[in-house]
Amino acid sequence: MTVHDRIRPFDTAVTYPEQDLSNDLAQAVVAEGTVYLRGQIGQDLDTRENVGVGDVAAQAERAMDNIAMLLGECGSRLEEIVKITVYLTDIRFREAVYRVMGRRLKGVHYVSTGLVVSALARPEWLVEIDATAVIPAERRTEAAAVRAAAAREGKTA
Repeated sequence: MTVHDRIRPFDTAVTYPEQDLSNDLAQAVVAEGTVYLRGQIGQDLDTRENVGVGDVAAQAERAMDNIAMLLGECGSRLEEIVKITVYLTDIRFREAVYRVMGRRLKGVHYVSTGLVVSALARPEWLVEIDATAVIPAERRTEAAAVRAAAAREGKTA
């Protein structure tokens, strides 16, 4: 058994071919029942196609879709989120993004930090959302089985 399960590993040389980078990353890491997600943006994780270019609400929806999908692949759920950090490239995007999050995370009562930054990794990205979730002890065996299935599909390292 590994100490950490790394979900959807990738090399930045593939993700950012225009940049002279080669870093081995993962979309999610599960360690001791805690799920750490990479910041999610308006991008399809399977095709790497950008979604909602110019539309911050559409990008936030896709980021939340990605978060839900990754949590599922880790054996976790949206309601198990404990912390979210939101990065906006313009303060005027706050209401649109937080409306999406409020609808998708109704009743979760997570802690949140919001930051306005000058830019994200690509100029078309307007919002990035990262999340941390905790898998309850009574579900960790079930969650490990979900990750083992993902490993058989080649989605883990």
